[in-house]
Amino acid sequence: MIYTVTLNPTIDRLLFLEGTLTKGKNNRLEKIAYDIGGKGHHGSYAMNQQKVKNQALGFCGTTNENKLEKILADKDIQHDFVEVYGKATRESYVILEAEVGGSILITEKGFRVTDYDSELLYEKIESKVQKDDIVLIAGSLPPGFELNDLEDLLNRLKKIGCFIACDLSGEALKKAVEIGVNFIKPNRFEIQELIPSEANFLDRLRELSKKIDYVIVSLGKDGSICSHAGELLQVSTPIVGLVNDTGAGDCFVGTFLASFSLKKPLKECLSLASACAADHIQYSDSTTFSIKAARKLQKKVTIQTLT
Repeated sequence: MIYTVTLNPTIDRLLFLEGTLTKGKNNRLEKIAYDIGGKGHHGSYAMNQQKVKNQALGFCGTTNENKLEKILADKDIQHDFVEVYGKATRESYVILEAEVGGSILITEKGFRVTDYDSELLYEKIESKVQKDDIVLIAGSLPPGFELNDLEDLLNRLKKIGCFIACDLSGEALKKAVEIGVNFIKPNRFEIQELIPSEANFLDRLRELSKKIDYVIVSLGKDGSICSHAGELLQVSTPIVGLVNDTGAGDCFVGTFLASFSLKKPLKECLSLASACAADHIQYSDSTTFSIKAARKLQKKVTIQTLT
């Protein structure tokens, strides 16, 4: 079983412009659509495409819960949230310009959680997670949930003995490395912050890998590098037309962990994850991709061993 934990959930509001975004101009919308937001939720959707059983955990606000529930139902994402009464789940605004690839993302901070809310989440997680499970903690920390709370959560999971994957950034990522989780997915700049030294990039990655079982470094359009068991693998990404790249990294992580849970070889986990992320960016929303189309793109993914 895989559990995804989204501490700072969001609803993605997709704003489709008639033209390009121009300051000082009345920028007209062609249409508005909604999608599930939050890195862990995106991961759950990706896991569903491989029919891997998973459940989304975390917090949600009650004042717009119906809107969130409808999107989750549309995406067939099984969930069991801690409800924070009187609060609204935040919205993220994804701006898509006509005939322009990529997106502009604007996010709200999210509602404040209390120590009581956090304790309810800990109890829920501890009642569900078993030693053989995988837990993905992804996204930003909400107001009120501090680094010491993240440390508490990670230590509880370490005590259970499950596989802990973290798709975090900044100080939260540093805390995950300090605790010694099993999987992280930083970018090349975060590697420099995690291992501040005069060593080159690959040597820093090797150093980091002494503590973390699986380190996958995102290189954007240049693919990724995976470090595991003393081996460095460079993974390419198929070239496709870019529509919306929001959620591409989450798609990669969710697909990788789903394949990993199915005991697939590491190279197959990596190549399918890269292909799914590539297929995803051809869609306008934050989650959609075709596993069938991705398996065709997978044949174009190359994986080389670095020395």
